[in-house]
Amino acid sequence: MGIFSRMADIINSNLNSMLDKAEDPKKMIRLMIQEMEETLIEVRTSSARVIADKKTANRKWERLQADAEQWQQKAELALSKNREDLARAALAEKQNALSDASHIKEELDVLDDHLAHLNEEIGQLQQKLNEAKAKEKALIMRAETVQHRMKVKSQIDREQLEDAFAKFEQFERKMDHLEG
Repeated sequence: MGIFSRMADIINSNLNSMLDKAEDPKKMIRLMIQEMEETLIEVRTSSARVIADKKTANRKWERLQADAEQWQQKAELALSKNREDLARAALAEKQNALSDASHIKEELDVLDDHLAHLNEEIGQLQQKLNEAKAKEKALIMRAETVQHRMKVKSQIDREQLEDAFAKFEQFERKMDHLEG
């Protein structure tokens, strides 16, 4: 039992080491930014759908309000003609229209809350996306600085190596000269 767990630990540690070596921070940040942009697009699309639903519900609410007003006018006309039965029917229709309008108004309030929540999420995502892009730029600048430093260091090391060989050749010439 202990051998298998040790072997699993060794394999896991080697796999983790390989993954760490293969992981490029620039590419990982770019991937995260891309995922954030895709999420932002999805949230904006959802927000657009909610806005469309809100406009549809608002038009329906306005239509029901207009219908209620028309039924009120019909009830008044029926009363002026001494037709109480028609007036009652018109008032009942008006009440139905107002009831439907009330339900639509509740739906509009829910849509407003949902839209406000989506707008808040969009703002947060946009802020995080901007921060990630700034970090990406900083990381790229740091990577370029490190590469430049390593390049300079290798040139310095090469010069030191060439100096050592030049000294060795000079010493070799002196020895040849002394032997001669």
